[in-house]
Amino acid sequence: MNKEQVLKLLEDVKYPGFSRNIVSFGMIRNLFIDDNSAKVELNITSADDTIKSQIKQNVESKLRDAGFQTVSVLITGEELTGQPAAASSQMAEQGLLPSVKYTIAVASGKGGVGKSTVAANLAAALMTQGYHVGLLDLDVYGPSLPMTMGVSEVPKVLPGNKLLPIKKYGMELMSFGFILGDDSPVIWRGPMVAKLVTQFLNDVQWGDLDFLIMDLPPGTGDVQLTLVQKLALTGAIIVTTPQDLALLDVQRGANMFSKVNTPVLGIIENMS
Repeated sequence: MNKEQVLKLLEDVKYPGFSRNIVSFGMIRNLFIDDNSAKVELNITSADDTIKSQIKQNVESKLRDAGFQTVSVLITGEELTGQPAAASSQMAEQGLLPSVKYTIAVASGKGGVGKSTVAANLAAALMTQGYHVGLLDLDVYGPSLPMTMGVSEVPKVLPGNKLLPIKKYGMELMSFGFILGDDSPVIWRGPMVAKLVTQFLNDVQWGDLDFLIMDLPPGTGDVQLTLVQKLALTGAIIVTTPQDLALLDVQRGANMFSKVNTPVLGIIENMS
């Protein structure tokens, strides 16, 4: 087998808890093939030794099953953009969302379960109890906050290129839909989506908030990976419906948050 064939083989090795594989995450640092021997250098930034061990065992198993008699898998830990390393609490203390006390992600395994409506109602409920609340729509491909909140204005840009959240119903709101401004489709690759999420975390001038509710897109894609890598979330809420197919994806979502040490605060069965 040549290197290209081995890389194709290793695409079957998923990162634990995620639907993407170690090749797409850029974890293959070096690959050496010589007759019946294979040496792989993996770059895994996770501090969880269990994850490292599981990936190593899966890679070794794949290579041996492919016929390699001598297999060597080495692991390094240099940080690479895009890997799902969990953020430490120290990251938030170093300036990421310094004015926000608690960050809650509202997620779902599938689309169409009412996740965005739940996120908006959760934010509104907290606001009516006297908390200062922000609502961040991170569903880049299908932002719904402009319609949900009846907002059509564009956020103001402050000195230093900071975006000022739009205030409505006593809450601070931000969505890519405010910037996009029309029904144009978003046709972006993963790195562009990750960059936008990072900008929303760094470049939005939130006020002093008790809660920032984040409406995530369905599944376990680039937005989720970037978020858990950059921010130590307070917790996550998973929204589902009673259908068996939707419930299957709940476990996948819960596993993802578990792998990055984000507590699942609860599961909401919507449309019951």
